[in-house]
Amino acid sequence: MPNPVKRHSKTRRNKRRSHDFLKQPALSVCPQCNEPKMPHRVCPNCGTYKGKEVIPAEKIS
Repeated sequence: MPNPVKRHSKTRRNKRRSHDFLKQPALSVCPQCNEPKMPHRVCPNCGTYKGKEVIPAEKIS
């Protein structure tokens, strides 16, 4: 296979690699139980979403 004729610059290499790193997921606090949870999702600890019980408490544990 042929090799590249010109070198790619460090900037070009780093631009390509800029998306390779993982970011921490955004977390918010549940207003019912004050546990961290993903935003816009049902709280895995107490089963509530927007102040309403979506998942019964006996199914969570």
